[in-house]
Amino acid sequence: MYSEKFLSQVISWRRDIHSHPELSQHEQRTSELAASVLESLGLEVKRNIGGFGVTGLLRGKNDSKTIGLRADMDALPLNEETGLEYASQTQGVMHACGHDTHTAMLLGAVCALSEIRDNLNGNVKFIFQPAEELNPVGGAPGMIRDGVLENPKVDALLALHVWPLYETGKIIMKSGPQMGASDRLFIKIHGKTAHGSAPDQGIDAIMIAAQVINSLQSIVSRSVSPLDSAVVTIGTIKGGYRYNVIPDLVELEGTVRTLREETQSRMPELITRTAKGVAESLGGSCEVKYVKGYPPLVNDSGLVKLASDSVIKLFGHDSLIIPEHPELGAEDFAFFARERPALMAWLGCRPANIDVKDFAMLHNTKFAPDENCFAYGINYFVQTVIDYLNIL
Repeated sequence: MYSEKFLSQVISWRRDIHSHPELSQHEQRTSELAASVLESLGLEVKRNIGGFGVTGLLRGKNDSKTIGLRADMDALPLNEETGLEYASQTQGVMHACGHDTHTAMLLGAVCALSEIRDNLNGNVKFIFQPAEELNPVGGAPGMIRDGVLENPKVDALLALHVWPLYETGKIIMKSGPQMGASDRLFIKIHGKTAHGSAPDQGIDAIMIAAQVINSLQSIVSRSVSPLDSAVVTIGTIKGGYRYNVIPDLVELEGTVRTLREETQSRMPELITRTAKGVAESLGGSCEVKYVKGYPPLVNDSGLVKLASDSVIKLFGHDSLIIPEHPELGAEDFAFFARERPALMAWLGCRPANIDVKDFAMLHNTKFAPDENCFAYGINYFVQTVIDYLNIL
């Protein structure tokens, strides 16, 4: 396997990155580590792309085409509770989404592919991206604006994301939508203050908010096709002054998830019309602010076929999983997939002897992916790159 020579170094890099997590737009140390490795291997390195983004260009024996491999670098604002000896040394910041593993595995792929560069039928551009967690802005758009997909033009892109729902050794991918769009929703409901004993003298913003929340669910059940998917979740409610006062203001904040850009584009008007209609019918008013975030992540069918064959070639049929349904979690790799044929695969990272219910999921303060998955990720990258570049 391609990873054997470099695996201990990859684990060392991952643990170092994990110990020193950096939030979105602050990935200076992590990006410099990536850049230094790329430079040590003789790649053409560019820094400060879309913030702290870094790229390394590995030139093969010809320039017939270029494939991009992307890893994200930022951490989350969480206090780590894993108890690992290499746990975060930064209070309130933790790699709870596996971006430390993504960066380390991509560095492993750099090492392996560098050794066979003279046999590669094309180029490989390694993309280390900041700010994936910075929804709704993200880090991918900034790198795209700064020309990461040009000079030379990137023809296709691959990415991996550790996925604890699946056992170590499994690689999961599907054609079409694999992850959802993620938008932000802010609603202010206005009423009229009154004493709690005299509701007829006021307009109860809390009561209106309750009706708005219930009515928003009818959008999913009655305005979105049952063959499509959408979620409207209100995550925070802020309102009220005292137990016996009818409030004049309630603020709601939530998220909207969809799988198709056509559905995503319809949601602002549907939500605004519903919320305002309910509020006005009850004598109040409301303001709706809808902020579009990451689009749906849509995998290219041709790349899925090629990568599936690569997985089977490497690990056998049992390692490949085609999920029945996509997930409505979001990923800003979707911005890359809008620009070029792209594929994000999930990488199983849960030991086979641990049940799903007993293993911490993504964005959990106890999330600790199995390091045995790294070899699968590195080998997947290398084999798929070779197979892609060998297509005539």
